[in-house]
Amino acid sequence: MGRYADVDGVHTWYDDRGHGDPLVLLHGSLSDSRVFDGSLTPLDDRFRLLAPDRRGHGRTPDTEGPISLDIMARDTVAFLEQVAGGPASLAGHGAGATVALMTAVRRPDLVERLVLISAAFRHEGMILRPGVSGGVTPEIADAYAEVSPDGRDHLPVVLEKLALSAAAEPDLTEHELSAVTARTLVVSGDDDLVTLEHTVALYRALPSAELAVVPGTSHALLLEKPGTVHHLVGGFLTGEPASTLLPVRRAH
Repeated sequence: MGRYADVDGVHTWYDDRGHGDPLVLLHGSLSDSRVFDGSLTPLDDRFRLLAPDRRGHGRTPDTEGPISLDIMARDTVAFLEQVAGGPASLAGHGAGATVALMTAVRRPDLVERLVLISAAFRHEGMILRPGVSGGVTPEIADAYAEVSPDGRDHLPVVLEKLALSAAAEPDLTEHELSAVTARTLVVSGDDDLVTLEHTVALYRALPSAELAVVPGTSHALLLEKPGTVHHLVGGFLTGEPASTLLPVRRAH
């Protein structure tokens, strides 16, 4: 069920469905919560699924001022406290995954488990930033116009804000990542916009991480292999760590 709440000064739209422990889904740049349809939204049979549209995206209007990952992390903390009512598992894609990671760094008490899909914690980890510079595809523009309360003509404003933010966003350090306490699943496409080397560095920097590289997929793996993503994420969120026969990294 879609509804609105005033979160961190933003009239935020979010989907609220299912029952159980809360799971918050965080979409990436120039998309909205609909990106999880078919992949993670069906997890509402096991979780209370909360999927907000962040400021300037989807059904949530833009606000005065910048749109940055730092602001999105602050919004996410407020969403967890106000709407989720406390700790929850977080699953993010693209910039949404980075926001989830920043939230876990800042407020580990609010994050139960963490799923990072196509996440970058440093600028150099991305081959390019889709849709921020150089315009967007007609499909992205049409999807924005379909639900945005600001209308199609506002999209260039959001694009400019994202471009300015991308140039100024601070990187996270391995030291900061080492403080993340939540058990984490790192997921990537094998032909992702985030390099595999960066994905492996993220996996190695997190104290309690597991790694999945989905073959035959790109940064759009949520749409390309939704069933595979659903299986991986659902199994991680509902299961306990496997006891492997020949542990190396997890031997201690």
